[in-house]
Amino acid sequence: MATFGIEEEVFIVEPTKPSVQSLYYIGKLVWKNPKKYLLHTDSNFARSKDILQGLMSGVEISTSPHSDSKSLMEDFSQRRQDLCKVSEGLIVALGHLFDYDAPTNTCALQFHVGDLDDFKTAYRNLAYFLPLLILLCANSPAAKSKRFGQSYRLLYSYAVGPLRQDWTYRFQDLIFAKRTKTIELRAFDPVWDLGRVKMLIEAIEAIVKLKSPLDSVTDYNNLRKTVCVEGYIKALDDRFNCLSQLCYIDKNCFTLTPADIIWDFYKRNGLENTYAALDYAYRHNADLSVVPVSRSKKNPVKIAAGIAGYFIPKLPYDIWKYLREH
Repeated sequence: MATFGIEEEVFIVEPTKPSVQSLYYIGKLVWKNPKKYLLHTDSNFARSKDILQGLMSGVEISTSPHSDSKSLMEDFSQRRQDLCKVSEGLIVALGHLFDYDAPTNTCALQFHVGDLDDFKTAYRNLAYFLPLLILLCANSPAAKSKRFGQSYRLLYSYAVGPLRQDWTYRFQDLIFAKRTKTIELRAFDPVWDLGRVKMLIEAIEAIVKLKSPLDSVTDYNNLRKTVCVEGYIKALDDRFNCLSQLCYIDKNCFTLTPADIIWDFYKRNGLENTYAALDYAYRHNADLSVVPVSRSKKNPVKIAAGIAGYFIPKLPYDIWKYLREH
């Protein structure tokens, strides 16, 4: 029986930029419940010249493996709420921050699929639908405060890229992960809307049940850039029609993306109000709305506690994981 898991990365901003104090928040999850969170949290940092815009990137929560979409969503929703309880900053589910231009400072929503009878067929079929599925959670519409399109992260992040002949190569949109022995879908941006995540999980669950391969990965690479910028195009119609025979999907969720919705909100309300709205929507599984901006303060003691009590103790495991994955 197939198993499914989720890794979600989000920014915690105070009030518009991530700080190293994020380590303290994610550390609190581990200190409260190490069995549940020691191996199911992580932290990321910008690299190279992107550090000049800010060192801290996103934090990560991940689920346990599950055999069906319902139990996976329950686990994922609970872990989101656990993160909300410990975070004093604004939780911003975006692939890339609006005012940054930093390809190494991005957040992703990743799915793992394991225990399959035929990994190769599942991989090809996921690749066939991936140009369409991207749009369910495409949510990095801007760089340098200017509209980019649907997903700046997917087109420019160092951690993803077009599909290659070697399906184990790490930095592409869809891989066979060496460490976990799972298919890992890396193409999605994090999104505040749990309804979209649920629709995506159910679509993935339906796709991996297909017995025959639909297409090669070449077509995905041809569509990838156009979809990242323009969104839904006519070339996706056949994929949508085929997927709609496998599971419930709402075409409006593909033609009107999270990137479209949040960019429109940003134009009307500005950066701080947008991040406050994203935080409220994430915490309450609600629509975007104007809410008071909560301003947390940086605390040197909390920063030191996060580094000494979370980042440093977890570093040996992170190094081991890195070596296994590359």
